[in-house]
Amino acid sequence: MSKAVTVTIPHELGRAEARRRVEAGFGDLSKHLGGLGSVTKSWDGDRLNFGFATMGQAISGVIEIADHSVRLEVILPNLLAMMAGKLKGRLQKEGQLLLDKK
Repeated sequence: MSKAVTVTIPHELGRAEARRRVEAGFGDLSKHLGGLGSVTKSWDGDRLNFGFATMGQAISGVIEIADHSVRLEVILPNLLAMMAGKLKGRLQKEGQLLLDKK
């Protein structure tokens, strides 16, 4: 059974800067994968729909950008659902680093 992981990350950047950082973060993700999978993404206003597929597993999700927070929801397939707790902590940590005001 697939499992949804949801993380909400507060920020003080404003909507435009948060969106710019999320977009840059997805560029970094593609580089880190080094051709091991395919990443798809499409913006609908301030909502980013994305997908990632590798080794027969598909992950999908959505990122919603708001003025003071970013909400991330990732749908994990059966095989990866058992790692949901660990992934949630990692997403929270990495997301906060991405959105920290500098």
